[in-house]
Amino acid sequence: MKIKDGFILREVAGSFIVVAVGDRAKDFNGIINLNETGAFLWERLSKGADENQLKEALLAEYDVDENTAAADIKNFVSKLEEAGLLK
Repeated sequence: MKIKDGFILREVAGSFIVVAVGDRAKDFNGIINLNETGAFLWERLSKGADENQLKEALLAEYDVDENTAAADIKNFVSKLEEAGLLK
């Protein structure tokens, strides 16, 4: 999985924001607000991580059990797919 080209993640005043740039901005209006965990996952998805790699990274970084991590990742990825942000 990978985030489509044309989206950038920025931290602004303690908030994580994703915006479309270039040609992608013609098709995607608005911004996406992410919490710290969402930004953590977004960065890894930008590099092409799969769900197992996301889970391993989440378990290493945060105090969360494996089932909760897997469920949260599935939910996050599902929302990104619904919004057409993954390729």
